[in-house]
Amino acid sequence: MEIYVVQSGDTIQSIAERFGVSAERIITDNELPNPNNLVVGQSIGIRIPEVVHTVAEGDSLFSIAEQYNVDPSQILRNNPTIAEDEFLTPGEEVVITFANEEPIDSIIINGYAYPFIQRNVLRKTLSFLTYLSLFTYGFTAQGDLVPIEDEELIGIAEEFGTAPIMMLAPMTADGNFDTQIAHDMFVNPEGQNRLIENIIATMQAKGYVGLDIDFEFILPEDRQSFINFIANVQSRLKPLGLLTLVALAPKTSGEQTGLLYEAHDYPAIGAIADYVLLMTYEWGYLFSPPMPTAPLNNVRQVLEYGVSVIDPNKILMGIPNYSYDWALPYVEGETMAEALSNQEAIARAAEFGATIQFDEVAQVPFYTYTDPNGVVHEVYFDDIRSMNAKFRLIPEFGLAGAGVWQIMDFFPGMWMVVNSLFTVENA
Repeated sequence: MEIYVVQSGDTIQSIAERFGVSAERIITDNELPNPNNLVVGQSIGIRIPEVVHTVAEGDSLFSIAEQYNVDPSQILRNNPTIAEDEFLTPGEEVVITFANEEPIDSIIINGYAYPFIQRNVLRKTLSFLTYLSLFTYGFTAQGDLVPIEDEELIGIAEEFGTAPIMMLAPMTADGNFDTQIAHDMFVNPEGQNRLIENIIATMQAKGYVGLDIDFEFILPEDRQSFINFIANVQSRLKPLGLLTLVALAPKTSGEQTGLLYEAHDYPAIGAIADYVLLMTYEWGYLFSPPMPTAPLNNVRQVLEYGVSVIDPNKILMGIPNYSYDWALPYVEGETMAEALSNQEAIARAAEFGATIQFDEVAQVPFYTYTDPNGVVHEVYFDDIRSMNAKFRLIPEFGLAGAGVWQIMDFFPGMWMVVNSLFTVENA
């Protein structure tokens, strides 16, 4: 795959002619929201089909895969849109292989989804995932689980060979992390053991293969209690062949202070868990000043500390799949950014005639525009260039893979990077 950055005067047809590929192929692969109004600075993935199959009457995904001796998942990754349809259409073209694409590594990818994810988005995404983490079960100090509607999503995941992971988080009914809920469970041994029993029963009944523990904003004084809880969970799950995964805040040292960081003991938790997700995002967030969500220089610092105290084969690097639009001027405590998908960020740049710039240090694109009310906005988002830079950190640091927060919007640029660089491991 090549990455092309749109220049002044470019059209989708001129770019297609430059690379000897059809305009329709570029539009389809990138799901371009603006094929007739390209933005200067916009990055586009260029993939050259090598082996193409034209669907005949009676063809199925599995019969085509057998004919070319490839994994059906490879066909789905090369042609994500066919996962949306129940049947293949005679006459449509299916790419079996792309030219000059040899995987450089084999990785695990875990994708996070809420139960209300659009089913077509889920189906297009599943072939890129090893695991699907469903957000999220809550709990009480007495050990009762607060369930979610997950049966349909588990069933769809299994159709695609993606293994479901149960998530557990101390959250209120309105979806906020609650320090007290976690603390009350930590200090109630009977409730904690009952909670673990309920978790195991739910996992076995529904086919979950692991538990993702996402405890954020834990009291510093509960640091050891949190470690003990993870050890308790692991001691019960491991004999059953079930995984324990723990989400960790993005730390750059063991001495980092703050409610988000202090109870997340990288060495201790990394030694216990099967996998840890380093949440290498949210530098830019809803209430921050305008800045990248996951600047590469900051991500690198977290990974450097992470691999110094945790086995890299246990580490999943967090990948954000969202962007933010800030109205200016930014006022601390008042300004709240608007969350966008990365595709929406491109569409907005096209709508307002913005020019996309690229921060070479953060390896992230951004732009400014003025809305109809005369208000200036600044947008930071991710594109195929920034995703390429992020994902290449995985083999550089020898990590197990990535965890994508979240997969609620399909981001073709990200998945093209994955498909061109890696083989995604099966569970």
